[in-house]
Amino acid sequence: MKKLQIFSILLFLNISVGFSQNHYGKNGMVASASTYASQAGLEILKDGGNAVDASIATAFTLAVTWPFAGNIGGGGFMVIHTEDGNVTTFDFREKAPLASTKDMFLDENGKLKSGSNHNTALAIGVPGTIAGLYDAHQKYGEIEWEKLLERAIQLAEYGFPLPQSLAKDFFYFAENPDQFPEMQSFITRDGKVVGFGEFWKQPALAETLKKIQDEGKKAFYEGETAQTLVDYIQSQDGIITTEDLAAYEAIERQPIHSTFKDYDLYGMPLPSSGGVAVTQMMNMWEQLDEVPEMGSVEYYHTLAEIMRKAFKDRAQYLGDNDFIEIPDLERLLSKNYARDLLKEIDFEQVGKSDSTAIQIISEGQETTHLSVMDETGMAVSMTTTLEQGYGVKMQSPELGFLLNNEMGDFNAVPGETNNSGQIGTPANTIEPGKRMLSSMSPFIVKKNNQPFLVIGSPGGRTIINTVFQTILATTVYEYPMNQAIEAPKIHHQWLPDRIVYEEYKMAPETLEALEAMGHEIHMRSFLGRLMGIKYNAETGFMEGAADSGSPDGEVASY
Repeated sequence: MKKLQIFSILLFLNISVGFSQNHYGKNGMVASASTYASQAGLEILKDGGNAVDASIATAFTLAVTWPFAGNIGGGGFMVIHTEDGNVTTFDFREKAPLASTKDMFLDENGKLKSGSNHNTALAIGVPGTIAGLYDAHQKYGEIEWEKLLERAIQLAEYGFPLPQSLAKDFFYFAENPDQFPEMQSFITRDGKVVGFGEFWKQPALAETLKKIQDEGKKAFYEGETAQTLVDYIQSQDGIITTEDLAAYEAIERQPIHSTFKDYDLYGMPLPSSGGVAVTQMMNMWEQLDEVPEMGSVEYYHTLAEIMRKAFKDRAQYLGDNDFIEIPDLERLLSKNYARDLLKEIDFEQVGKSDSTAIQIISEGQETTHLSVMDETGMAVSMTTTLEQGYGVKMQSPELGFLLNNEMGDFNAVPGETNNSGQIGTPANTIEPGKRMLSSMSPFIVKKNNQPFLVIGSPGGRTIINTVFQTILATTVYEYPMNQAIEAPKIHHQWLPDRIVYEEYKMAPETLEALEAMGHEIHMRSFLGRLMGIKYNAETGFMEGAADSGSPDGEVASY
């Protein structure tokens, strides 16, 4: 116990060091949103584990130390570059319960019941994280499963000093008990709200993790834990059953593979929209007659117009293709189609988004990303989510983990689209067992058949554009990892028809010039919180960085 407390205190005291700096490693590297999680992954690499093993240990530790988005009650996507050079993916996105219906969030007049698809137990999708991590380990891991949960269990059982980022949220929940009744047992110990710097112990979560450590995914989807979870969800008027849990399966899928100049890009297939959208935008960028200077008005205008095109297609066509047929997918990913889209862009003036057509559904921004690389060249890019921060803000005190509100990513009102952002296209309407469309965009980029970039980000719909711009920064403009992550970024999602930019990161004269062209400009505090690793084949060194916007993010390497 003393050893773990010393470990926690040392990490806590160094939690703000090196956010925007490049970190270098020769043997292994882990970048994540939590210092504890990155160190846990690095420990596994040092103990002989590979990148998949390390990513799983990191993910489990995030479930303990970064409950804002780290989870075992949510889902995500994983892109894996194997030691022999192949690339595969695991889809462990949440699914709609079997009792779901396409109009489950509507009132008797066919109108959306306010907050029902985000703030109630009906919003909970069937969790996929444990299945995804376990299946990836069974096929690609090297060391024993039990070892991968050790650090997470220790931190849950013995505690760690609560960082300021979590402490502020805990205080807010405590100040609003009527709004967040199910969070009160989560943030208190012995009748007192856990405060900044105080050791936060999670004994119920530790016990749940011990069962998963002993029995693998079976401990989560069957038996006592599954029954306890279902009893809790149904006590809150949710509809998930033990049958839903028993039927859940993660899926290994072929990645979306595309080329860009001398690079090979690998992203997630559907129901992640990121692989398709980033591919479309990279295809368009590759065929520009002239590449604009990074940071210029022309650069941002070109980005916005390319984003506009990709996001229109995202809204119109994309969903879970295990349930819907997308006959145009090959065309959407083709270079010829990108050339046709590019011809529609006016590089001198602003295009217009048709407000009578498809709209973009609201999507929570609070995911978390981790990137890992080991000395063999094996790499993992993994993004996981609860949807909104702390998910649906519900948890069984007996189990100790938070639940997602991913059902809010479906189109809640079939057939109805409006200018406020509601979307009703059939591709992403609710069906029993269906996975909801996602913007999570873990990517691995290769050059000369070696890993070049491992990248991803949280940020809801902004993830796609944040990853896109970071890939451009490293491949086209040859930025170091930290500069590529910190470079000013924008976001355009077709509708609302505006450019969103990061606060303090763009020159006033640039913004004024974009407005003069006809762009509507909107400010946001951040666009994504990237975690990236770049590999230099000439030196053999990995170069990693964590976004300065991630309050507890860290890169661990050796």
